[in-house]
Amino acid sequence: MSLQAPPTLLELARQSLLKNEALAVSALEGLPKELFPALFKEAFTNRCTKILRAMVQTWPFPCLPLGGLIKMKVPFLETLQVALDGIDTLLGQKVHSRRCKLQVLDLWNLHQNFWNVWAGGRAEVCFPQTKSKKKTQGNCSRTGAWQPLEVIVDLCLKQRALDAFLAYLFLWVEERKGLLQLGCKKLKISAGAIQNIQKVLEMLNLDYMQEVEICPRKSATLTSFAPYLGQMRNLQKFLLSTVSVPASMSPEEKEEFVTHFTSQFLNLDCLQELSLDSGSFFKGHLDQLLRCLKAPLETLSISDCQLSEVHLKSLSWCPSIHQLKHLNPSSIILTDISPEPLRVLLERVAGTLKTLDLEDCRIVDSQLSAFIPALSLCSKLTTFNYLRNPISVATLESLLCHIAQLSCLRLEMYSTPWEIYSAQGAYHRRRLQQLREELSRVVKPLKHARTVWFSVIPCPPS
Repeated sequence: MSLQAPPTLLELARQSLLKNEALAVSALEGLPKELFPALFKEAFTNRCTKILRAMVQTWPFPCLPLGGLIKMKVPFLETLQVALDGIDTLLGQKVHSRRCKLQVLDLWNLHQNFWNVWAGGRAEVCFPQTKSKKKTQGNCSRTGAWQPLEVIVDLCLKQRALDAFLAYLFLWVEERKGLLQLGCKKLKISAGAIQNIQKVLEMLNLDYMQEVEICPRKSATLTSFAPYLGQMRNLQKFLLSTVSVPASMSPEEKEEFVTHFTSQFLNLDCLQELSLDSGSFFKGHLDQLLRCLKAPLETLSISDCQLSEVHLKSLSWCPSIHQLKHLNPSSIILTDISPEPLRVLLERVAGTLKTLDLEDCRIVDSQLSAFIPALSLCSKLTTFNYLRNPISVATLESLLCHIAQLSCLRLEMYSTPWEIYSAQGAYHRRRLQQLREELSRVVKPLKHARTVWFSVIPCPPS
């Protein structure tokens, strides 16, 4: 038989206030701010509309993380409207409550922890920090002057019309120009979203943008987006995938567009992560993009691309890669390219590189042997992926011996050496056991934990 714990005094106080909305509204001015988050959460869940409106107008924290409560579903839209009605009343007031500290309405579906911790200092550290160059000075000042309220939301623009939540929000913001700043920190654009891109981006304060993922498929979508990219001066992460060039686009038109698009990167001083999963779009122009990068990158991922030796040389000497932590040129066929540029690249990033993903680059033994010494200099390397590259037992042993002293290395992944397999692709158990024993002798003396993982799928020499 289990005994249910009696309600605490705080829980009893909240229950009492929720039962009497008039009493709750009148008590807000003197209510300890530590009670606000839990009371607001329960009022939101139970749709206590009068309490919600009043609490918004007396919110004692800089940020109201409403996105942690909204599940982006229709049943919550009505309650969201009530909260926004409270903000409308606040926007229309000439003199605001002395308790009001509201500066940011955060509609991200994040920060749920705020609603589960004790208020005060612990709660305030959960608030997101914006990087806007148009900072407000505090919305509720002693003189009652109101600065534009910051409204933060993350967006996913798709081919179909905006969902009910976003449609309502955009209409609400559009009708209150000058009173609000709409910011987005994370933006995703899917194929066919042309009709929404310009309308939405024109409404946003692009200084807030930190992450953009765009999968346009058609170059027309990218054309609509390109003029806004250079305005995202605080952008930290940019992912581009699946761009197809129409057959009707001439080489001159493509060069003009790519030049315009890559020039936008000249303004991205905060860019840290760049992922191009449609490198074929930049075929012949990758070095042009690299020259436009200004900030030191931490992550660079390039796939679905045919890199020439010239492009690899450009990459190895690109000023923005000297602090690279994560390098992923997976699925780029390097079989016929000199290993020298890759060796130079690894030497340049040896002091910072943590992960290296060379999966399915079809690198052969002679190329690997050429850059093994550079790889052994990567003192901070933690993960090395060399799957789906043909490798012999002798070269594998040489590699393991060279990188054995990398004390941060924890995970290595390889295809099983091709000598282990017969002509029909079946592996020989005895050969495989011998290999394991030989590799164990190499790894055993190490003083740090290390996992060497082999794929059983053969990768024979081409």
